[in-house]
Amino acid sequence: MRQLIAVFVALFVAILTLSGCAGVRMIDSEVRAISTLPAVNPVIQGNYRFDRLPLQNTPDIQADAQRIEALAQAALARHGLTREDAQARYGVQLGARLQMREWRRPGSALASPWWPGDWMGHGFINLNRPGTGVGFGMSFPPSYLYQYELSILIRDLATTQVLFESRAVHEGPWSDTSTVLTALFEAALKDFPNPPAGVRKINVEIPR
Repeated sequence: MRQLIAVFVALFVAILTLSGCAGVRMIDSEVRAISTLPAVNPVIQGNYRFDRLPLQNTPDIQADAQRIEALAQAALARHGLTREDAQARYGVQLGARLQMREWRRPGSALASPWWPGDWMGHGFINLNRPGTGVGFGMSFPPSYLYQYELSILIRDLATTQVLFESRAVHEGPWSDTSTVLTALFEAALKDFPNPPAGVRKINVEIPR
């Protein structure tokens, strides 16, 4: 068992080293999207506004909502959509949640070298959480395992019809939330405006 643990640790450090040398890391996510938007770009290109839920306007969350909207705005711009609150054609609603659980030493010889504990907390993502440890906002062994959930909903303001909805989930040791969310927005909008049906695994490379 000690040899197995040593191999696990050596392999993990090697992966981190190679990732650092390459200057990139891979953020994997599970994505599911549904769309009724037309495929012709001139038709879908237009203005939008962000529509917040009431809790997203509370003082303790509003600042994070603004930061997440800034990331979404950059991602949507790459797909031909422009924010224009006064003359919006679409309403965009965002959702973001972060859960984390502590990694602890195993309680038995049959357990893995490091084992995730129970989920400790959840809530609207705090973008002020700093990254620590061995690069990329991660410590080794990792102190916590982070699960990010991101959702995007686009509604026609004239008809209130939902035209596009996408959800992306990522679980890993990375605590630099802005960087991870950037990758999740890219994954959630993959093949926009007409993504294929079903659940997909999408990998996004993030610069170091």
